[in-house]
Amino acid sequence: MAKRDYYEILQVTKTVTGDELKVAYRRLAMKFHPDRNPGDADAEARFKEATEAFEVLSDDAKRQRYDRYGHDGLQGMGNGSGGVSVDLSDLLGDLFGGFFGSGGGGRRSGPQPGRDVQIILDIELAEAARGVTKKVKVEREDHCGTCGGSGSKGGTKPTPCKRCGGQGVVIVQQMFIRMQQACRACNGTGQVITDPCGGCRGAGKVVGRHEVEVKVTPGVDTGDRIRYSGMGDAGDAGAPRGNLEFAIRVKEHKFYQRDGQNLICQWPITFAQAALGGPIEITTLIGEKVKYDLPRGIQTHEVLRLAGSGMPGRRGGGRGDLLVQVIVDTPQTLNPEQEQLFRRMAELEHTQVSSPGKKSFFSKLKDLFGTEEK
Repeated sequence: MAKRDYYEILQVTKTVTGDELKVAYRRLAMKFHPDRNPGDADAEARFKEATEAFEVLSDDAKRQRYDRYGHDGLQGMGNGSGGVSVDLSDLLGDLFGGFFGSGGGGRRSGPQPGRDVQIILDIELAEAARGVTKKVKVEREDHCGTCGGSGSKGGTKPTPCKRCGGQGVVIVQQMFIRMQQACRACNGTGQVITDPCGGCRGAGKVVGRHEVEVKVTPGVDTGDRIRYSGMGDAGDAGAPRGNLEFAIRVKEHKFYQRDGQNLICQWPITFAQAALGGPIEITTLIGEKVKYDLPRGIQTHEVLRLAGSGMPGRRGGGRGDLLVQVIVDTPQTLNPEQEQLFRRMAELEHTQVSSPGKKSFFSKLKDLFGTEEK
């Protein structure tokens, strides 16, 4: 079966540059790699075909021979039929690193810093408004106090790894591609602990428990983060610690709802307050008492705005507003005097016309549906 044209395989023209060639090959390699298409013989064949084409066209000498003589001109030059002769680790290491084991690239460079520690910190909405300081228990990796983080028993030292010769990396053959990856025997360090420390069993680290005081500034919201540098897991011997990060999660409040810097709540008022108006006292989220003069004839669900009684800004500045939706509270029980007054009011409402400039709810129904009052 005749071989397909290499440019056709990679879906490029004969004027393709080296960088464009890499992009084209990476795209096909990602699509057809056997590890991403297990059991698919066609995908494996397409991947092998693309790799052979790239191996030839990325080599200037082979490409010139191929352009002049075609496939026949590659006889004896190692055109890919016996395996790829170039190291593709730089091209594919970041793309398929996960397929070839951890550290899919090269050797780790020196002692590695510690990992970051992330913790979710739950706070109340009122605490987010005022700011709060919390003491939090944190588990993190610390250097072993027995060996000082070396992992070796006192008086001993690690020995060079035999598998990688102390280099920390090995060359592996995956199908027909030579790849460089971190040595699994020494985890890329190039050294092996032969006489481990009894305190940490050779790990060099132990789990420690610490109490951290976290200062939460006013105005924080869910998703905000508080970061403490150098307070995470311990790194390798001689390397810095990772960072400690708290992710803020503000709990929902039973009465107040947050909308950015504004707060929203409902507040009950009586029939008398709704009809006659007058001062009421509203309690804010942080416990302040704010007086507000209700207008006469206020309706249920109307909204009052209390400026500056909302949440503070994250970076200082003024507070938002408190939006108060009034709810006319219907009494469920009446004493004899209250019942007499309500019955009298009902009699008056039966004959009295609406006040000028504002129609009653029942008058609006009459206009809408043509309903006669009885």
